[in-house]
Amino acid sequence: MKETEFEQRYSPLWLLLEALLEAGRGDDKVPDEHFPEQYRQVCGHLSMARQRDYSDALVSRLNRLVMLGHHRLYQRDSRATLQRLGAALATFLIALRQQRRYVLCSALLFILPALVMGVGAYLSESFTYSMLSPDQAAELEAMYDPGNARLGAERDSETDLFMFGYYISHNIGIAFKAFAGGIFLGLGTVAVVLFNGLYLGAVTGYLTRVGLGVTFYPFVIGHGAFELTAIVICGAAGLMIGHALIHPGRWGRLDALRQAASEAVKLMYGGVFMLFVAAFLEAFWSSSSQLPVAVKLSVGALFWLSVLWFCFFSSLGTRREPR
Repeated sequence: MKETEFEQRYSPLWLLLEALLEAGRGDDKVPDEHFPEQYRQVCGHLSMARQRDYSDALVSRLNRLVMLGHHRLYQRDSRATLQRLGAALATFLIALRQQRRYVLCSALLFILPALVMGVGAYLSESFTYSMLSPDQAAELEAMYDPGNARLGAERDSETDLFMFGYYISHNIGIAFKAFAGGIFLGLGTVAVVLFNGLYLGAVTGYLTRVGLGVTFYPFVIGHGAFELTAIVICGAAGLMIGHALIHPGRWGRLDALRQAASEAVKLMYGGVFMLFVAAFLEAFWSSSSQLPVAVKLSVGALFWLSVLWFCFFSSLGTRREPR
């Protein structure tokens, strides 16, 4: 097909799209439901024009039309995605505040044992070994040795990206155990949250007593804001399940479980997202021994303030839940 014949056949479509795109400049809405199909046709025309070595003027015209169409389509998609993420975040925060009594119970189950075990492990070596084995204690000392190039779990030949995957798997495993434990009348959730609180307290108290707090606290403070808060939130989701089974109210247990699960899942979405953030920070930020301690502590404190404010005091969670 000659270039003139090619232009005569398809020029009406090009003129139509040019008019629609120019008229809607600055507007992210797709002109009509036929636009995606018409856009794909023009992409095919551009490909043919290049293959057939048509004039530079024609190729430039089609290329410009394709670029304008691409911008309109994917700008719309990206804005829609951001709107969906914003709605999901608002739903999570609303659920978090509506279920604050479960969050408070989960927080107490986690924090109080951690404080008791932490003080005990700091004051008494035998108290430490009620939770940690001697081998575990020695491994912790090796992990937080100030001479390490990377802090935390041993890396050897593994990369930070590998550790990112490891932390995701480990953290989300804890989260789902805390959530799924609710099916055992909440006892499984209590056990998971309680154990993690005791373990954190034992590690913190022991490392502080042996003088490794100078590496441990800068390591844990950054990602801990997201990770520890997420464990509490996932624990709250599990407690909701357990309470629905123990005290279904006027509903049958199965109906009560369904209703509790629909609300608990909203908490889990937010908790799992926070665990992804925590895993990223733990792999790429917390483990670095090159950053000054003051910077790590300052940024970590900022993370804690931001997470607590955003989850419990920001205005986003005061909106009505989208229907």
